[in-house]
Amino acid sequence: MADTYPQGVFMQRTSPRFSKQFARALALGLVGLALSTAVVLSTLPSLAADAGRLALDKKQDGITVLFDGRPLTTLHFGPKWDKPFLHPLRSSSGVVISRGFPLDPQPGESKDHAWHRGIWYGHGDVNGEDFWRELGPEKSGKLVPVETPEAFIRNGAAVLKLSLAMQGRLPEKKRYGTIGEQYLIRVDGPLVFMDAVITVTADAGMDLRFGDSDDGGFGFRLSDAYREDRGAQLINSAGGIGSKAIWGKSSKWVDYSTSLEGKTIGLAVLDHPSNVRYPEAWHARGYALCAANPFALGSFAEDKTIDGSYVVKAGDTLTLRYRVVIHEGKATHETLDRWQREFAAAQQLR
Repeated sequence: MADTYPQGVFMQRTSPRFSKQFARALALGLVGLALSTAVVLSTLPSLAADAGRLALDKKQDGITVLFDGRPLTTLHFGPKWDKPFLHPLRSSSGVVISRGFPLDPQPGESKDHAWHRGIWYGHGDVNGEDFWRELGPEKSGKLVPVETPEAFIRNGAAVLKLSLAMQGRLPEKKRYGTIGEQYLIRVDGPLVFMDAVITVTADAGMDLRFGDSDDGGFGFRLSDAYREDRGAQLINSAGGIGSKAIWGKSSKWVDYSTSLEGKTIGLAVLDHPSNVRYPEAWHARGYALCAANPFALGSFAEDKTIDGSYVVKAGDTLTLRYRVVIHEGKATHETLDRWQREFAAAQQLR
């Protein structure tokens, strides 16, 4: 099949906007959290047409990204939720590809794992605290905004930024560190690009140990149409097909695709070479869940003699970068490889 998608490279540059949290982090030399960045998509032929078509609708507990006046996705961060997330996920033409539950349950859809909402980040064992599951304030931790999230349009892209306190369980509600999340969202023809930069800063006077757990990572949950047992295609860069072939396996990207409203629509997540343990392994399930997770080597191998834990030393910052591509039309293996190479070549924040 011919490769019909336009070529392009995302490049990041610093922005002069600094929040108080980022300024404090800058004083500590934590550049990944301190600098506000924007990402510019270059060499894409349709950018000039699409550049002015994004807008923001800001509310107290969420920020909606609009494309041509239609909602594209919403960043939810209100006190109702234990961690922020992007939901729903839509293609460039407006087709919803994420599961509705628990925000907007659809008739007959699955209702497991209420914390699987659109796109999010978390890990199931950080110094013994669970920042993946949401089991109540006495059993699991929260990622709590420490200030009002930033949101702006720059160079045709929507930029969303949060600074989050890693808050432990009751009754102590101990603060373990700070997580920064930045999402840059852009539409180019049939493609929706979402670049994510996740920073984990051990700024609470202690090391942060990410335990070996497959419940964690940069995750997404799609609608039941993306279930493997309903005909969805799940593939990875290593040639794996199906959840059994890609769960726990290292790969540069993973793609889930299916037929919706008469067209093929897929979501790919691309790993970046700067990430720890690149290419990462994937918590890829056949029920439309997937997460890039570098901290589950033993869990994925089902071998307790392997320790996949990772320590962020006190005062240090771990940075993780991912690119999400929601594509209308089938993406060939060649296309996905090219997208990943372009992401790998993108200029990174220094």
